[in-house]
Amino acid sequence: MDNDLLSSDLIYIFAFCLGGLAFALGPFVVVHLLAARKTRQYANKTEQFVECGMDPIGDAWIRYSAVYYLYALVFVAFAVDVLYLVPVALVYNRVKEFVLRDLVELLIFVGILSLVIVYAWKKDIFEWKRRKTVFKN
Repeated sequence: MDNDLLSSDLIYIFAFCLGGLAFALGPFVVVHLLAARKTRQYANKTEQFVECGMDPIGDAWIRYSAVYYLYALVFVAFAVDVLYLVPVALVYNRVKEFVLRDLVELLIFVGILSLVIVYAWKKDIFEWKRRKTVFKN
């Protein structure tokens, strides 16, 4: 009877591992089945892998300003801020013993994240400067 119990547990473990393997390899199989067979790369039209139906103009490798990376830094700071503050706000009043300590930790966290705003302000990130383009005839 003990051997029968062990084999039934092994069936569940095997099924669980098989399901995990299906979830891991399934997207690769689906993409392979649904992928386009004839693309621009196949037709040697260009070296671009993405096809939108229009002929490309120019090169895809252009320089982006460093300002975009600083915008990303500000966005990440605010995203982390929201991801932390929403759960804290939901459970803040449930534990009455550590309210003052939690408030101090919250203020320290928001203070550190507000340094990102100060940094961006000092670097003039929030002022959009237009580049003057010179058109050649």
